[in-house]
Amino acid sequence: MTLPDMMHAVHLTGHGGPEALEFRTDVPVPRPGPGEVLIEIGAAGINNTDINTRIGWYSKAVEGDTEAAASALDADAEDASWTGRPLIFPRIQGADACGRIVAVGDGVDAGRIGERVMVASLQPAADAADDWDFITWGSECDGGFAQFATARSAHAHKVDSDLSDVELASFPCAYSTAENLIDRAGCGAGDVVLITGASGGVGSAAVQLCKRRGATVIAMASAGKHEQMQVLGADRLLDRHDDPARVLGEQSITLVVDLVAGAGFASLIACLKRGGRYATSGAIGGPLVGLDVRDLYLKDLSFVGATAQDAKTMPNLIRYIEAGEIRPLVARTFPLSDIHAAQEVFARKAFVGKLVLLP
Repeated sequence: MTLPDMMHAVHLTGHGGPEALEFRTDVPVPRPGPGEVLIEIGAAGINNTDINTRIGWYSKAVEGDTEAAASALDADAEDASWTGRPLIFPRIQGADACGRIVAVGDGVDAGRIGERVMVASLQPAADAADDWDFITWGSECDGGFAQFATARSAHAHKVDSDLSDVELASFPCAYSTAENLIDRAGCGAGDVVLITGASGGVGSAAVQLCKRRGATVIAMASAGKHEQMQVLGADRLLDRHDDPARVLGEQSITLVVDLVAGAGFASLIACLKRGGRYATSGAIGGPLVGLDVRDLYLKDLSFVGATAQDAKTMPNLIRYIEAGEIRPLVARTFPLSDIHAAQEVFARKAFVGKLVLLP
């Protein structure tokens, strides 16, 4: 295809409120460099990390939940990205995307042109110093909130599926985060798993992925979302305001998949059996918690934090999708030009699954 010179895209101009996002129609179409592909974006999902990055929630100056972050942030804070390093602005965000390869850079097989692909959200840094040195597509480099985006060829994964671009764009960030988290925590048959924030993107993915591994799943979500949690396979449901230790009993579960943290943390730890595991990749309820260290060592607990992803994570996810073993959960779509409205709806958390933008 003949590539246009300009495209529309959303620029993040700095840390702050929605006003920091500018929808533009005069952004140059990127060209793929060596080892890269150019993707015409079909759809792009919204994630917590997009909001967290915009409002600077990752800064150590922020001690509360995401709702409190904007008022606490010093807009010049240098540690306001998830890596702790300053972002380069303007930045095109968007960690989730599905689209088709329309051009390739030097060293990439031209036969890839035309492939439908999903881009890995977490990628090893090009100059990675060790196995834990990762970047997020749409944070340390431009991502999917645009008509076109470049990605390293190795991280643009071909997918053969009857699902739509919108459905496929709901997978990469949330599902790879959940798959990586539960794999690292050793989730398997025989586990009784309590998942907090189960109606969100990562939470709803974790429900499906834990069930796929044969675990018994207890999902915590608002009561109005329980029916959808059952459809995804949850075996038991708790309201998000319940005290898990009181409802389930102490030492009743083997694995906590916690995406909320905050005030309910101590009750989650109380629920764990001896030898249990606590695994987390989010803290939307607040990052600072109280831990009685005696629980940690007297109950022989293991704590797992997961961000950097194993190389097998995205290929496994593609395999599950192509086999029909997991399903997309799209709540609503918005045109890219309505990103302010989309992120406002996202912040209210009154939906189950993912919100997806159409370029």
